[in-house]
Amino acid sequence: MLVVSLMIVKIKLTDQVMKSRKVGIVGAGAVGATAAYTLAMMGTCHEIILFDIAEGVAKGKAIDMAQASYYSQQGTIITVAETPADIKDCDIVVVTAGVPRKGDMTRADLLMINAKITKQVVENIKENSPDAIIICVSHPLDVMTYVTKQITGWDSNRI
Repeated sequence: MLVVSLMIVKIKLTDQVMKSRKVGIVGAGAVGATAAYTLAMMGTCHEIILFDIAEGVAKGKAIDMAQASYYSQQGTIITVAETPADIKDCDIVVVTAGVPRKGDMTRADLLMINAKITKQVVENIKENSPDAIIICVSHPLDVMTYVTKQITGWDSNRI
């Protein structure tokens, strides 16, 4: 009985900590928008900041999600970063930025393009959210995670 009670207290404390989190999402395409919407509707964090290099994409999706979040468990705040510097003081940053693999593009082709994008994104995160945990979802995933680790120099448990 005591173990169950302690587990419930731990879950409630963890839930409370998560609900005060600020999450940045870099890349508001299909994966980034889905991640943002899911976090908002689950009430998993207090604030979500969306950024995308394509003008207007993040803003349009943030407006839609902000209206939908009124019906979420917590009423998550969803805002737009106009520049990469606006992704600041985040607890967690999800990186979905990159190009999708197209037609006859090889993994090496994709790697070279997305490594440049990841490098720029991660340098901005390192400068503006130096205490964040980075969740890298860009492809090829194994290499982009390695690139992220090398650029930041952070412990593996933060990548």
